[in-house]
Amino acid sequence: MSKILITKRVYPEAVDLLTRSFPVDYEATDAGLSTPQLIERARGCQAIVSQLTDKLGADVLAQLEGVKIIANVAVGYDNIDVPAATARGIMVTNTPGVLTETTADFAFTLLMAAARRIPEAHAFVHSGQWKTWLIDLLAGQDIHGATLGIFGFGRIGIAVARRARGFGMNILYCDAFPAAPEIESELGARLVSKDELLRSSDFVSLHVPLLPETKHLIGAAELALMKPTAVLINTARGPVVDEAALADALERRVIWSAGLDVFEQEPALHPKLLTLPNVVLAPHIASASIATRRRMSMMAAENAAAALSGQRPPNLLNPEILG
Repeated sequence: MSKILITKRVYPEAVDLLTRSFPVDYEATDAGLSTPQLIERARGCQAIVSQLTDKLGADVLAQLEGVKIIANVAVGYDNIDVPAATARGIMVTNTPGVLTETTADFAFTLLMAAARRIPEAHAFVHSGQWKTWLIDLLAGQDIHGATLGIFGFGRIGIAVARRARGFGMNILYCDAFPAAPEIESELGARLVSKDELLRSSDFVSLHVPLLPETKHLIGAAELALMKPTAVLINTARGPVVDEAALADALERRVIWSAGLDVFEQEPALHPKLLTLPNVVLAPHIASASIATRRRMSMMAAENAAAALSGQRPPNLLNPEILG
């Protein structure tokens, strides 16, 4: 009978679903498995339910004999070398759609917190520094009526734009492909160049996948194009932003502030970011509502179960593998 390796703690409903039909080797810890441990535990397994902390490059995939599917508990899959998996006949799946609205909520949460200096205000009150009302005490940037520039106008980017319209924001976007005319009309969104978006936006929100062409999409040159009152939001992937360049730009007030949920070398981050008051930091939790993370776990389990039952997994990233 086909066996499944779950590399790290997931919601128990997903484990229950799989154990009803398959033998399961479950690493029920938050630490998960090191790469050598993963390779060893995968022996004799036909499916792996993985997470973004599992780095499954070509060298690792070459050692996963007999594995038919890797079901990633994430919408992003930059932790897996999909072409190498395809070459080895391994199906790869992700969990799209289910986290769209939750991630968009959080992106807008970061936008508001950074614009209105919420972490600074929270610390100010807790420290006992608040003595009286002042005309410019922790004054921030307005959100209503401002211009929001969105890099990556897919599911999440569009969901963020819908939230922004509730604040009367103007929407610019930059994407390799134009949105459908009805989407542009609904949101009043306009496709612009990268440089125009950076120069014109009061807020810039990143929603692109991590690809070779999007690594350091935002670096020193791009930050220099932004308004000194602009706010940068990243809930995509850390390497989309040159973290050292951003830390420098925030320190020199090249831009107003930033809200970051992802980092280049998670869980490490540029040490300067920890000292700056004008950045809001979160530990990669944009999709972390209870309902959404539970559903992500279940989707990955359903993808694995489908593949091992001879069915096409619902969220297959490399369909060419099936011919």
